Amino acid sequence: MAKKLHLIFILPLIFFIFGSAYGQREDAGNYDYDQEMVFGLNKNTNGGLIGGLFFKIGTRLDDSQFSFFSLELSNLKNPKEVRYNTVLGNSYVFGKSNYLYSIRPQYGREVILFKKAPNQGVQVSALAGIGPSIGLIAPYYIEYALNRLETVREQYNPEVHQSRFNILGTGRLFEGIGQSELAIGANFKAALNFEFGVFRSNVTGVELGYQLEGFTREIPLITTTENKQLFQSAYFTFYYGFRK
Repeated sequence: MAKKLHLIFILPLIFFIFGSAYGQREDAGNYDYDQEMVFGLNKNTNGGLIGGLFFKIGTRLDDSQFSFFSLELSNLKNPKEVRYNTVLGNSYVFGKSNYLYSIRPQYGREVILFKKAPNQGVQVSALAGIGPSIGLIAPYYIEYALNRLETVREQYNPEVHQSRFNILGTGRLFEGIGQSELAIGANFKAALNFEFGVFRSNVTGVELGYQLEGFTREIPLITTTENKQLFQSAYFTFYYGFRK
């Protein structure tokens, strides 16, 4: 069902970007800034409550087209992750053995489709970006009761931690990060950008899009289900920034 939703989302988006963008360029008019710097928070179908952080620098190429460099930091999850509560009131993901943090530098182009009136209205643009992905595979630590008096914190291992009821919670924040492994890959995104800013020197908006990311090997996130090396998601990013 999730894959069908992704396809329903991406196909009209791609046709809209590559079919409509350049047909609207002649109506863009002159623009009164040459650079913008924005940052924001990301929410996506592969992440948690906050999917990641976003930073972008854009440079004007002509009246309606911009190039940009961006950097995204994102936490990827397996869609089959299920969170359980323990007898102590803590929570954990049963079967999870690793986190996956993705660092995505990107280069892309953005084209204005509909320009807003000065200091009012909504501006709509289409963008696409591509770049390498650096995956940080960090062990997922749990606190496990060996008996009534003794507990340990260690990476989840299905051969060792066989009783779900002995799991008392997760490990400490960033525990085991020093034992992380690297995974190399690439990513691509296509999106629509809706800008709502009312000041010429500031910019506020929402980016709605589709993200595709792949790594050179499978990422072992959960031991109780099939893992994969290709991730796709729908996302939105709320951003704020400055122009000059």
